Amino acid sequence: VKAIGWYIEEYGVAQISMNLTNINITPVHIAFEEVCKKSNERGIRVTGSELVGLIPLKALLDAGQYFLKKQSRSTGVSEKELIKIAVKSLGLNDLAPFKAEERIIEYLLKSNGNSKLISMTLSDFADETASESPAPGGGSISAYIGVLGISLGTMVANLSSHKPGWDDRWKVFSDWAKKGQEYKNELLKLVDEDTNAFNKIMIAFSLPKGSDEEKKIRTATIQEATKHATEVPFKVMQLAYGSMEVIKAMAETGNPNSVSDAGVGALCARSAVMGAFLNVKINAASLTDKAFAEQLISKGNVLENNAQQLEKEILSIVNAKI
Repeated sequence: VKAIGWYIEEYGVAQISMNLTNINITPVHIAFEEVCKKSNERGIRVTGSELVGLIPLKALLDAGQYFLKKQSRSTGVSEKELIKIAVKSLGLNDLAPFKAEERIIEYLLKSNGNSKLISMTLSDFADETASESPAPGGGSISAYIGVLGISLGTMVANLSSHKPGWDDRWKVFSDWAKKGQEYKNELLKLVDEDTNAFNKIMIAFSLPKGSDEEKKIRTATIQEATKHATEVPFKVMQLAYGSMEVIKAMAETGNPNSVSDAGVGALCARSAVMGAFLNVKINAASLTDKAFAEQLISKGNVLENNAQQLEKEILSIVNAKI
């Protein structure tokens, strides 16, 4: 840390300017907390802070988690919420508006091209799905159903973490919520990835096929794209089924007032598994690598059966508590 401080007589305030040369050693929130501590010892308080330049996303996420833990609050919240907590707790909005899209390095570098669907409003997403365009189709919808399912499970975890009288259990539910957020974020990526995979197949089919060499390249490209389009929904199956662990735990131990939400989450997760499997099967049917296709179908059958069984177990728990 390199820092200097001075008193601005015109405004009647002291200002500290810091250059954090290694935020892995001294994170932003620790530097801020130390300034607050020293200020309190002198009978004064920090009235705000300002970021000069850009900041890595991780620095704000770490700060958000730090301040939530300090309050014994669940850290299993969205990236957007963590940033909001960090900005508020660090006072980054007090002197001037903090615009995340302009101040966070990763947000400035992010390409909008690969997040078209998940950036849409709900109504626009529905309209796009209902249009004559073949994508987004069942694969992207299955992934998003999975997102909604684990989002409900995560909601129950966060509600349970903050339930009055359950203060000694906040960390347990916070950990479940964090796990739920991880599943949610991975499934969100696959909403667009499934549509991108379909588009790659369409591009492959549009390749020239005039000569034998062109036909050979076109066929190989189609097969490669189709294989990827089979693997994406299979990944959805794995994640959606895995997320049911969180949902079941919340049905068993979470806030009983929200047990029906866990039940709906289970229905969504199972539907995501089954819907994604339909996409695995229809794409696998076009693969010339039959050994790969059969292996994936076999694994898919196991996942589907396990998801259906786990759904029954969760719904049995839910119905017993309603």
